[in-house]
Formats: sequence, structure tokens, C-alpha cells
Amino acid sequence: MAVKSAKHTELGAFLRSRRERIRPEDVGLVRGPRRRVPGLRRDEVAQLAGASVDYYNELERGAGSQPSEQMLAALARALRLTADERDHLYHLADRPVPVQGGLSSHVHPGMLDLLTRLTSTPAQVITDLHATLVQNPLAVALLGDQSGFHGQEASFIHRWFTDPGARRIYPEEDHPTQSRALAADLRAAAARRDARDTEASSLIATLLHRSPEFAELWAEHDVAFRRNDRKRLIHPALGVLDVNCLHLFSEDGRQRLLWFTPAVGTDSADKLDLLAVIATQQLTDHGN
Repeated sequence: MAVKSAKHTELGAFLRSRRERIRPEDVGLVRGPRRRVPGLRRDEVAQLAGASVDYYNELERGAGSQPSEQMLAALARALRLTADERDHLYHLADRPVPVQGGLSSHVHPGMLDLLTRLTSTPAQVITDLHATLVQNPLAVALLGDQSGFHGQEASFIHRWFTDPGARRIYPEEDHPTQSRALAADLRAAAARRDARDTEASSLIATLLHRSPEFAELWAEHDVAFRRNDRKRLIHPALGVLDVNCLHLFSEDGRQRLLWFTPAVGTDSADKLDLLAVIATQQLTDHGN
């Protein structure tokens, strides 16, 4: 117990030191005129990590329970930790450092910084297997909150080929094009991974077993990363939006920053303006 207590104390001190070095504007927050503390406040870190203020306070005091791997990943992103700092955080919490590419993957601070600065357009960071790691409020308003999926279901490719409900976001006539693009992208991503990697091979095996459509496309051996797409998205309140989906790849290809811009010659710019209103309302409702 003494070792655990000492580690919890060090964990709290480490979180506090990382919190105090970050300026609010670095993470998209407004610096008020009466700010009395250096860096972020505890409640701001809790908000960014999706935790309760009481829970985060307990962590900093070294009195909290052992945080989950999902919470550690959220804290690492909220505090813009480097890869070494993220690993240290997991060690202090007595949690195994996650393998890069999964849902607890470390998002590079530079990519998070870009996401934070994309305040007027939907944007999110996904893995190479299309599992969403983090979304800005506009992406949540456009695509829905994708933080509740776990395991293979976290991959949009998995949901696309196994859950008909996942396809409602695209017009039905666009489904064949999307299926082909996703299968080709998965082949490219899987080939780029280490031969000993099991995450991608397990996903492919599941899809081959569960989806005849995927099996047929996989047998064609098409390979192509998705980079710049023109697509139509169905929003429950705004109808069909014509958007360009742009991809920025990390150096190792394991993560991508996606952002959506209105297609020229359509009314999607006006609809994205309305989307901002919806996003604001969702944040207000969540806060209440």
C-alpha cells in the first residue's frame, strides 16, 4: 500500500505540474481577466478530459482510485503530453502503456493543437483503422458522439460492414462507393502495419466472417488510402451536406486529422453555419 500511495502522490504532482504549464488559449479556452492560477484550472482539465471536477481533484491530491486506461488517455490529450510524458503517466498509474494504434493511442500534441484551432469547421482525429480518438464540438454535431464505442466496434469500418445503422449518414446510392473506398483503405493501412500486428488482422478476419460484401471487395485486392474526398452526409436536422473531407496523416500513418469544408457551389456553407449553433446548444445541454 505504501508504494501505491507514493505513486498516487507522484501522479497527482505530475498532473498538477503539467496543468500549470498550459495556457488556456493553447487548448481553445478563453483566458478570463481574473485568472489567479498559472496554466489551467482543475475544472478546466476535468472538462477537457470528460471527467467530473471532484474526480480530478482527488487525482491531483493523490487520494483517488486508480484511473482507467481510457481516463489516462483523455488526460494525456487534455494536458497535451508528449509521448514520453504519456508513458510516464501510465507508469505512475500502474497501467500498461497502450500499443500505438488503439483507442488509447497517444495523439501527438501538434495534431491536437491543429484540432483545437479548427474552431469553424468539423474536425476529428482517427486511427488508421478508422476509430475516432477525439472530436471537436462541430464534428460531434455533424457525425455524432463517437466516444462510446469500444473494441472492434470503435472502428467505423467495422460498423459500416456489420451495422446497417452506421450507413444512415450517407445517401443509399453512395453506399457502394463508400464500401469500396473503406475496404481499399483498410488494405493499405494493414499492409503498412508491422507483420506481427494482430489488431488489423483480427478486424479483417471478423469482417471476412461477418460481411459477404466485405469479403467480395477484399478479394478484389484494391488498395488506396483515403486522402481527399468529396462526399454527401445526411444530418438529421440539416439534411444533406456536400462537403470535402481532407486528411492529414501522422508521420507513421497510424493517425489522421480529418476536417470537413463545404463543397463549392452548394448550400453547405450555410448549413455548416447552422451546425455551429447546434454544436453550441449541445455543449450547453451537456453542461447542464
